[in-house]
Amino acid sequence: MDALTRLAAAPAEAALFLDVDGVLAPIVDQPEEAAVPEPTRAELRRLVSRYALVACVTGRPADVAEEIVGVPELTYVGEHGLELDPEAARWAPRVHAFAAGTGWDDLETKPLAAAFHYRRSVDRAAARLALEQVASDALEQGLRTRWGRFVLEVLPPVDASKGTAVQALLASSGLRRALYAGDDTTDLDGFAALDGLETAVRVAVVSTEGPSALGERADLVVGSTAAFAELLRQL
Repeated sequence: MDALTRLAAAPAEAALFLDVDGVLAPIVDQPEEAAVPEPTRAELRRLVSRYALVACVTGRPADVAEEIVGVPELTYVGEHGLELDPEAARWAPRVHAFAAGTGWDDLETKPLAAAFHYRRSVDRAAARLALEQVASDALEQGLRTRWGRFVLEVLPPVDASKGTAVQALLASSGLRRALYAGDDTTDLDGFAALDGLETAVRVAVVSTEGPSALGERADLVVGSTAAFAELLRQL
């Protein structure tokens, strides 16, 4: 809490990095139905006028994330940092061709990646087993894979993550104080990107679906998106 107080005491010298799904927007069965509650949007509008940088760092494409969050004044970096790497676009056709060839029913094709969802599968264990083979096939074709909350992502083989996105934004802004809030495995990279800062606050929004490592690495732990919205009011 001391670090949180220091952060809030000098907002013009600090950045806030926020995941979207599971942090600002509650997790829903249909990804296209995700939305940030209006009270949280109001807090984000207040914060963007106080802090040097307020950014959403998300697995969603940036334009989709902006629509879900509904606050265009924020900075948006999508697809786990792939949008900041020009090399990713060269690989996108190969990723899309691979994904289309799998015949997976609940497939989300993003501009630079593909997400194989299985949250809505009748038998999640069987779906996970089938996706293990998809992941193996993707790796054999030189692509990258990443697991999240009931999702497998197939990605271009470039060094991009939420961590590289945070590092790029910190480098361009020159800020040495920051908060990062996340709820899933990919947010561990965002946590790590705050190492060495003058002030760092790592917030985990925990759930039964999320990795235990996130809570272990966090400075603060909250149990829901509603609880995180309450934390935002302290900033």
